[in-house]
Amino acid sequence: MSAFVAHGGRLSAACARYGGMADDWLDLSTGINPVPWPGAETYVPDWRALPDPAALARLEAVAASHFEADPASCAAVPGSESGLRALGEVLRQFPLARGPLTYSTYAKAFGSAANGAPGPTVSVLTNPNNPDGTLQTRTEVLAALDRQEAEGGWLIVDEAFADAHMGVSVAGEVREGRRLVVTRSFGKFFGLAGLRLGFVLAPPAILDALRRLHGDWPLSSAAIDLGLAAYADTDWIAQAGQKLPRCAQALDTLLARHGLTAQGASPLFRLVRTDRAASLFETLAQAHILTRPFEGHPQLLRFGLPGSDHALARLEVALTRWSCDG
Repeated sequence: MSAFVAHGGRLSAACARYGGMADDWLDLSTGINPVPWPGAETYVPDWRALPDPAALARLEAVAASHFEADPASCAAVPGSESGLRALGEVLRQFPLARGPLTYSTYAKAFGSAANGAPGPTVSVLTNPNNPDGTLQTRTEVLAALDRQEAEGGWLIVDEAFADAHMGVSVAGEVREGRRLVVTRSFGKFFGLAGLRLGFVLAPPAILDALRRLHGDWPLSSAAIDLGLAAYADTDWIAQAGQKLPRCAQALDTLLARHGLTAQGASPLFRLVRTDRAASLFETLAQAHILTRPFEGHPQLLRFGLPGSDHALARLEVALTRWSCDG
């Protein structure tokens, strides 16, 4: 499974090892909404003009409204991963505090984890966490912020999956004088990860430094246009917020029929723990179903949501084969 532990979505590697074309695969290796916002299907970009700075500012204001945050604290970035990498440069004097299993991006962005040496740190709190889906309350997150500020450090709250959890975000707490940064992802909830659109909410000095790193045109015109339209589609946002938990429950039920207990509060993915994770990954891959393993954690496997009844039935067949082999 070592070729698939860095990121989800590695269909080229899966095809090379297990055969088939990308369209033959059911990709459950990501936490991306399998039923994307439909407006992108009919959008025709104008590639002739440079991105409009006024449109970019409108996008940041609309996104901030969606996050219930101050527009002045919000900067659009070419994907939240890119935003985190840039934050690693801006806050490079702060070592990364150790934390639970989560994104490998944090260590790559901020360097080696702190080894216990005294001094302030950057702590990254992912809410809900990936891959275990642990969801912390606003009270718990703000308590973590108080601890970091008392030590002179910074708290970065990665809310990549927070769109599915109303009332949890602390984006509205970002302001000058607080050592709090929040990152948000567009592609996961809206199912358009290839657009590479994300946001960083931070005090003014941090935003100024980020904007210098990303330059005058951090986003394409297409990303700006689609982001504006998607955040304005409040009906779709509400419907997706209701549908995703039902889809997650259907996945939970299916996994349980095969002795697998789903873990996590995020409706966009589920984590299972089993001593047979390697054989489960292999059996599913032989059926052209890709899941997400994790380096150093051979008992863990993460499942994204099947996007249809047909996809759910396909997973059922493969899981039945695995159960019988066991």
